[in-house]
Amino acid sequence: MSASLLAMRRASATPAGAPSVYPEDLQMTAYSHLNFAFAFVDPKTFEVAPMSEGDTALYPRFTALKTYNPGLETWISIGGWSMNDPDQPTATTFSDLAGSGSAQTAFFQSLVHFMSTYGLDGVDIDWEYPVAPERSGKPADFANYVSFLKKLRDALGAGGHKYGLSITLPSSYWYMQNFDIKSIEPVVDWFNVMTYDLHGIWDSTDPYIGSVINAHTNLTQIDQTLDLLWRNQIDPSKVVMGMGFYGRSFTLADPSCNTTGCPFPGGGNAGPCSASSGTLMYSEIGDILANGATVVEDKTAGVAIVTWGKTSGYPMIITTP
Repeated sequence: MSASLLAMRRASATPAGAPSVYPEDLQMTAYSHLNFAFAFVDPKTFEVAPMSEGDTALYPRFTALKTYNPGLETWISIGGWSMNDPDQPTATTFSDLAGSGSAQTAFFQSLVHFMSTYGLDGVDIDWEYPVAPERSGKPADFANYVSFLKKLRDALGAGGHKYGLSITLPSSYWYMQNFDIKSIEPVVDWFNVMTYDLHGIWDSTDPYIGSVINAHTNLTQIDQTLDLLWRNQIDPSKVVMGMGFYGRSFTLADPSCNTTGCPFPGGGNAGPCSASSGTLMYSEIGDILANGATVVEDKTAGVAIVTWGKTSGYPMIITTP
């Protein structure tokens, strides 16, 4: 596939004081495909539901971008990381949906109506992640996901419709092994591979990694994931690389140790837009660079390592593509 893709962050979740980005602010002529992220699946009715009430007002504005770029396709992404969080009511919704014929009937009807209502061209299923118990997955997900996608493809093509279908894949081998990619490939138009969030402050609770800095995107690890695709004879033209326009930040435990592999006691300061320790948005990183910072390129990993400022007397560091 030759395309530019964008998963648009919903404006309704923008923290106070942070710049808002609306559909009309996008350079719509620069893209062939735009994804609106995210919609959810109601855990009781299995119908498509907006992530927040404000999103319903954005859907028609989003699809209206095709007025300015007739070749543009607008898609909806369903799922995302938080949908499978163990503490959410939607934690097992994907598993329940993939394993129930009646739930699928309700979902398919709701989805086709949703896409027709708002003039959408395709849907991306972002299940994070099937089978994995720490992500609310079940062993049956491996086979059920394939069956679910086949039925979804049929539903999207019924009644003369030609809606597109893609799924999101992790760049972590640990999660990728739970996708039957060889069986899924003929069913989808393409795979969206997330080449980000491989590491972050959450590594501190991982007994195999610990509180040491690693780049949240890394060409070496990404190559290992792509190798799994190639060994399964997946067509490279059906693989889309997703880039994260943000960085993961850490507070250094020792100012003299300021690169990957160095220990960290916690995340860097939250930015006004990210509003989350350990994460900085593209615009926030730009402000840091403009105010003076030390930048070192790790060409092997394909990342920039930025050191700046102080938290509790210690500098902070970002790893960013």
